[in-house]
Amino acid sequence: MASHAITSNTHSVTQQSPATPLDDMASIVATYEQRIFRFHLISIRDRDVAQSLTQDTFVRAWAARDSFRGDCSISTWLMRIALNLIRDHTRTDRFRFWKRVSETAVDVSDIASHVPHRDSSLESRLIASEQMTLVWESVAQLSDRQRSVFLLRFLEELELSEIAEVTGLPISTVKTHLYRALATIRARHNATHKDPL
Repeated sequence: MASHAITSNTHSVTQQSPATPLDDMASIVATYEQRIFRFHLISIRDRDVAQSLTQDTFVRAWAARDSFRGDCSISTWLMRIALNLIRDHTRTDRFRFWKRVSETAVDVSDIASHVPHRDSSLESRLIASEQMTLVWESVAQLSDRQRSVFLLRFLEELELSEIAEVTGLPISTVKTHLYRALATIRARHNATHKDPL
């Protein structure tokens, strides 16, 4: 009897508002949670905050599901929400305080382990892991905008047009930030290799 009432209530709610691809939030979370968490973790470098922001991303997505027009992929839309949450979070005094107190909340080698390596040999994976650690140290020192563009391009493998959608920046600005981020990382990487052991 109670289940019949729930079914009829759900049916009337469904009739009132049009269905969206985000109505099955459990499937959306199962599909995208690890990707969104990884983006938060590498951007913020604090596991607890990254988990919180990941949950907030899906809560906001659920609340705003009627505004999803389908002009971009669900992944891009979720990434835009995630990036906005990171921006909001980093603007707060609390974040600046904790950033100073716990500069190394997550070790860069720990972050590197969350990025899958495509090479199969152990030697290749070790070399890639060392290189990745150097890259993450450089990425952490980029400006917020350069870091976001770099992570969206190389970690999340978004196209430049998708990064422009996520960030709200023109493609030319995305290219500029990406070029500057790469130039900075290459310069630091080359300087590290030239230092005597």
